[in-house]
Amino acid sequence: MRTLAVYIDMTFLRRVVILSRIRKFGRYPNAGCANSTFGPIRASIALLVLSSLVQPPWAFAVNPDLETVLTGSRQRIEKLDYRLSGRLTRVEGDGKRTNYKFVAKAHWFPDGLRVLCEISGPGSEKTSLLLHMSVAGHLTIEAVSPGEKTATALPFERWNDRLVGTDFSYEDMVESQFFWKNQELLAPEKYGARECFVLKSKSGSQDRTYYDSVTSWIDRGILYPVHVVKTLRGNGQQKEFIYYGLRQVGGVWSATQIEAKLQGKPGSSILVVEGGSGRANLGNKDFDLSSFSGQGEKVK
Repeated sequence: MRTLAVYIDMTFLRRVVILSRIRKFGRYPNAGCANSTFGPIRASIALLVLSSLVQPPWAFAVNPDLETVLTGSRQRIEKLDYRLSGRLTRVEGDGKRTNYKFVAKAHWFPDGLRVLCEISGPGSEKTSLLLHMSVAGHLTIEAVSPGEKTATALPFERWNDRLVGTDFSYEDMVESQFFWKNQELLAPEKYGARECFVLKSKSGSQDRTYYDSVTSWIDRGILYPVHVVKTLRGNGQQKEFIYYGLRQVGGVWSATQIEAKLQGKPGSSILVVEGGSGRANLGNKDFDLSSFSGQGEKVK
């Protein structure tokens, strides 16, 4: 399409040059009329050429598999309406385990996704988080840290901090990468016994994230990730996520366990879902961070 537009414009320019020469030598007194007629056409074709150079290649030829993966992944997130309870465990390299109680709920609203979660430590300390991802994938995080009574905006500098000492960071609590603008479908691969699409999501300057890219192995049949590798900006360190126990409840696919591991570092962290509801019928009142208490949450 781009080649055709350039060819048309170059052909037209040659005709304009010919017409101008004809007018100059006075062979055709109506040449000026011809030029005025072709003026708007030339402007239109110039705009066509310009638009072909500005628009990205995918504006002309959308990869149908890429569209399938992105649409399926985004729709899955846009249908979230869950409560869950479980545990978050940090497993050291020597096998030592530290367990945390984990309670969370999420719902997609017209302005995007809200996720509210509380992590209770071995003692009585608690960390509460409210994450909001807009429809464009922009993220904000509020937190109530142990010993604090009011929620404050979590500064971006802390988004990559280890959540209660685990391998999960604060921004790992949502899948904002599927809403980034730069998406590329790599060659399909198998992960274990599963046939997978391989989607590489690259962040842009407009995306507030610590990750340069996120590569997801997405099961072709259910359009749910089974393996994810996130690459940090700057140092290129990678973090691996493995999804276990995939199941469908009420038409919604989810994982019963997610393991996170920093490549090259000993140990890992595991988030285990022990109970919950995939159709919780949540509303705005359910996402008041100041009044949220995991112990008071009823999990169906």
